[in-house]
Amino acid sequence: MSFSRLLVRQEGSLLRVTLNRPEVRNAMDEQTLDELTSVFKGLAQDKSVRAAVLSGAGADFCAGADINSMQRASAYTKVKNKKEAQRLLGMCRAVDEAAVPVIARVQGNCFGGGLGLVGACDYAVASDDARFCFSEVKLGIIPAVVSTFVVPKIGISQARRLFLSAEVFGADRAREVGLVHAVGIRENLDDAISQISESIMRNAPSAVRAAKAYLRAILEMRRARRISYSVGELVKVRSGSEAKEGFAAFLEKRPPAWNK
Repeated sequence: MSFSRLLVRQEGSLLRVTLNRPEVRNAMDEQTLDELTSVFKGLAQDKSVRAAVLSGAGADFCAGADINSMQRASAYTKVKNKKEAQRLLGMCRAVDEAAVPVIARVQGNCFGGGLGLVGACDYAVASDDARFCFSEVKLGIIPAVVSTFVVPKIGISQARRLFLSAEVFGADRAREVGLVHAVGIRENLDDAISQISESIMRNAPSAVRAAKAYLRAILEMRRARRISYSVGELVKVRSGSEAKEGFAAFLEKRPPAWNK
């Protein structure tokens, strides 16, 4: 599949997905949302990919929604507006529910819907000059869809402050509230990405996929159901071929098959 809004390339088992509209600070229009959805949904069938990196071309990660798209939406009927909101939700869910770990590489400005992208990723590293803002209320809207993916990371207390003030905050603050996991100078971001991706690659690929799916599943369960589910999932994974190979490799003091 060819893309007009993204650069997509695979390097071994790592997929690099780059928002490629630097002239508008990688703002996302309808086509961008559809292309991102397609790429990340497709990972369910692609066993050759074990991790993905999501980045933005040029100076900024993502300025949020394309202003022309938002202006068009303001004139839509409620039915059409619901469809467009579901398009944004579908894109964020595709990243959040991607079969493999997704790492966000954030530099420059990350505003509005761009924060939804970061929230949907499993791991995020930001440059020390990155700037973040839940800017929606400045434009007369609210970060409703974004909240689904951000609030579980930053908590309701931080959301109340940042959503309502629309203040611009830096990378260190983003790390403090749990939005990003690591901060470094821009020139070293790729080294940080390599470290986490290499850590992922050393692990059993099916187990990593299963662990990600498991974490998503238990978020929606009550405690009693979560306990029962955890036992069943462990039994299922423990009886699989990767577990057998992993234990054998450990006892035999050799690398497991997936690291050869």
